[in-house]
Amino acid sequence: MAMTSFTPPERMLMGPGPSDIHERVRRAMAKPTIGHLDPEFIRLMDEIKGGLQQLFLTENELTMPVSGPGSAAQEATIVNMLEPGDKIVICINGVFGTRLRDMAQRAGAEVVTVEQTWGRAIDVDAVGATLRQHGDTKVLAFVHAETSTGALSDARALAALAHEHGALALADTVTSLGGVPVRVDDWGLDAVYSGTQKCLSCPPGLAPVTFGPRALGVLEKRKTPVQSWFLDVTALMSYWGSGNQRAYHHTAPVNALYGLHEALVMLHEEGLENVWQRHADVSAAFVAGMQALGMEPAVPESERVPELITVHIPDNVDEAAVRGALLDDHGIEIGAGLGPLAGKVWRIGLMGQSAEKGHMTRLLDALETELGKQGHKVEPGAARAAAERSLA
Repeated sequence: MAMTSFTPPERMLMGPGPSDIHERVRRAMAKPTIGHLDPEFIRLMDEIKGGLQQLFLTENELTMPVSGPGSAAQEATIVNMLEPGDKIVICINGVFGTRLRDMAQRAGAEVVTVEQTWGRAIDVDAVGATLRQHGDTKVLAFVHAETSTGALSDARALAALAHEHGALALADTVTSLGGVPVRVDDWGLDAVYSGTQKCLSCPPGLAPVTFGPRALGVLEKRKTPVQSWFLDVTALMSYWGSGNQRAYHHTAPVNALYGLHEALVMLHEEGLENVWQRHADVSAAFVAGMQALGMEPAVPESERVPELITVHIPDNVDEAAVRGALLDDHGIEIGAGLGPLAGKVWRIGLMGQSAEKGHMTRLLDALETELGKQGHKVEPGAARAAAERSLA
């Protein structure tokens, strides 16, 4: 087979991830590679740890990026906190709750699930009732912002419930981190994982994770080895720990970490609260534009994460045809629905570098065009005008 250099098409990424990457991050990743134990690289690692601690709003020493996608950090939290026979209560209100369940089952845990309607926040009262029935629960796990639906749950209340019943709180913040507040220490979250490809606007392949004091206590008292050698965080911390003496664990993705460092620099230049406000403002403007096109969000406003809007598809509109036309004719990627929402919704990402006026209005203009071709009644220019009024 003859091979030639690959040139990717120009896309505007407005789906559930990855998001667009800023030119500064791309330039950072193109810098010369140095060794993963080089003293200058170790200095960079310390800055990345500090930046992640500021982002997670935590003082946890055990904070680092796992070399792998968000699913790798997800599995790291599961296999480190659970031993065979341990009981875990898992909240399921979308795809990624089911993934937590599957990982916990493979780790040999006894899994109890709290099933919720897709597109709704986790019912705190239902979780409380389940924990009362299972007093020997070791971990309560939940997805803060469910990527398959855009539903945002009350992480603080869920963590408080876990501690009330003597359990640890494990949170998926893959879609929420960097888009809405994630206050690890204030909320009492014990183990938290995320990904770089959503609101941090880095390429996929790194996964921030943090473990608090209660989780460290569990790690210290384990009776069995962590089932994954690569994801054993105590071993990983021999490389990601403090000071100049670092033990070799694996060859870190050096250039990817350059990119994460630059993304954290940019985030903290803008300021966390400003970042959260930008996501909220652009999201509200996009919702206003969608409503002007006759479409409604699938998630109630009080339970909706701003950086991922799930929208009902109008009747008699070929959803796959519209997505295809957006990609082929406009260079814009959006996401399809998953599970019971497949064919019924689109998932629109307003994440990181994609959470800005130009991205948002370009997508509204393209949707107006393609919905009109499908016979959906639209008023030319109404969506953009509604969005701009919201921003003003």
